[in-house]
Amino acid sequence: MGIIDNFEAMLAKDPDNVLLRFSLGNECLKIDEPAKAVQHLRRAVELDAGYSAAWKLLGKALAAIEDKEAAIEAYEIGIAAAESKGDKQAAKEMGVFLKRLQKES
Repeated sequence: MGIIDNFEAMLAKDPDNVLLRFSLGNECLKIDEPAKAVQHLRRAVELDAGYSAAWKLLGKALAAIEDKEAAIEAYEIGIAAAESKGDKQAAKEMGVFLKRLQKES
């Protein structure tokens, strides 16, 4: 049983676990399944709108499935979430990704 299988088994018991949703999204990105990652990461930010790391990964996953408009929105929301918590590094990283996407548009 792989890590994703383990996470999914845990998710069946606790579908509203934000950290588990984030971890599953991250693992899905690692195995090049961005559409599946988007599902988990969207749920993570629904459960905790201030989770800037989840917004960052969501933006990355959305960009990977070429939904640039949604990725831009995710980064913008993520930057605001990070700044509200004083997480300057996360805000800065998302700002770089956001600028790259905006240049491509």
